[in-house]
Amino acid sequence: MVMVRFASVLLTIGFAVAANAQNEKTFPTDDEINLLLTQTERALQQYKPLIDREEAQMGKSASDAGPAQDRNVVKSLEMAVKAFKAKPQGFNGPLGFAFFEWLDDADRNAVLCGSEASAQAALQMMAGNKNKAESLLHLAQSCSDVSTLIYTVSENAGSLYQRYVEAEQQLAVRAAETAEKCTEILKKNGVPSKK
Repeated sequence: MVMVRFASVLLTIGFAVAANAQNEKTFPTDDEINLLLTQTERALQQYKPLIDREEAQMGKSASDAGPAQDRNVVKSLEMAVKAFKAKPQGFNGPLGFAFFEWLDDADRNAVLCGSEASAQAALQMMAGNKNKAESLLHLAQSCSDVSTLIYTVSENAGSLYQRYVEAEQQLAVRAAETAEKCTEILKKNGVPSKK
């Protein structure tokens, strides 16, 4: 009977530990962050030439953001990639959120490029400029493809950043609980608190 109770207690403790481990929030690892950086670099390799094509085919004020703003977003992302490569855990902080926002900006700008190129293609087709219309449709498709790629990378960045925030919150709660327990122990042992 004692052995059955002992086994039951061990089993209960084992389930509690397993349940707690499943609720454990972890910070993004260097490997996960480095994979995100590789994905970002590949997306930027495809995005940068499109900015030049967008400007060449539709002019400097082609979309609301325009090629100049697109280049600024690319520069920001490249700067962040370089910084994170030197110190991947830098992602787990405010710059990680900025990185996520820049990816979102790049995605939106690529969508705007595709939308504007499609609209211009329709106008060129109505004007009878078939070659120009086809060229703009190719640009629109390329912008759409890059937008999808950047969106996927952005989703990965968002997921990693959410994990960081959840792990940070869990750590803060544990620290507050530990401080509270320490205060209670000190009070029980007659140590006055300093104010």
